[in-house]
Amino acid sequence: MNFYLSLFLKGMAMGAANVIPGVSGGTIAFITGIYERFINALKSFDLKALRLLIRFDLQSLARQVDIYFLLAVGGGIVLSILSLAKVLEFLFVNYEQLTLAFFFGLIVASVVFVANGVDRWSAEVILLLLIGVAVAISIAFMVPASANDNFFYIFLCGIVAVCSMILPGLSGSYILLLMGNYVLVLKAISSFNFGIIIPLILGCAIGLVLFSRVLSYLFAHYKDHTIALLSGFVIGSLLIIWPWKETQYEELSGKLKATGYSWYWPELGIELFYAIILIVLGFLTVYLMEKSARRAEASEKLD
Repeated sequence: MNFYLSLFLKGMAMGAANVIPGVSGGTIAFITGIYERFINALKSFDLKALRLLIRFDLQSLARQVDIYFLLAVGGGIVLSILSLAKVLEFLFVNYEQLTLAFFFGLIVASVVFVANGVDRWSAEVILLLLIGVAVAISIAFMVPASANDNFFYIFLCGIVAVCSMILPGLSGSYILLLMGNYVLVLKAISSFNFGIIIPLILGCAIGLVLFSRVLSYLFAHYKDHTIALLSGFVIGSLLIIWPWKETQYEELSGKLKATGYSWYWPELGIELFYAIILIVLGFLTVYLMEKSARRAEASEKLD
């Protein structure tokens, strides 16, 4: 029971993370140790699962798609979006620097613990870590493109956006913004413009099905390399999470959206003191979650 409660809480963290620019649900799944299982669960939705559903063989379907895991995590995500995310949104709007400080501590700690998953740090593994860092940092400096409503470009946007949502350290909505179609997609959804919605959904569906399989294969055959690359994405995302920066916002289709950043070093003062405390609390939160998850998993194996 404690194991599924832990999964539920991790799902809540995944849902709430989407409020913070630069933090994605994939990042939280990765730093809390459920990422590989989450990817494998997504991958399990295949033709076999569809056949089991058509035959109404729910018991076999539950085993095929890891249903109890998905229900625990998905329930947490839904509850968080309906409740906790609103609290985080308030904190981010009114206490942006302090909120980012807490998340900065979370992610710094997570990199330390995730690195323990690498069995052997070879030159190739280290290179992939650095590539991941470079890709995530370069995204923070990219200039948004112009809107493009071409069917195949929208289709590509769907593939890229859903892949970035799965990858830790990358925000799907931010990628859409960089590709120039964030506003176009928002308006299409609100006005039921199926000329945009259909290719977008097709791209998302194909991207989700194919990319979850690619990631699952990489974890199975190149685990150290994959963890290193994804860890690099997370480390690079610290540039966006850095609490001491000015965020440039644009009002896009009625919503404020981060479009750029100007970084600076903090000044001595009471706010820096509070921020450091929250960074430490964020670090300790991951440490305690890691210990709790290991105890829960050990207890589940004994049961």
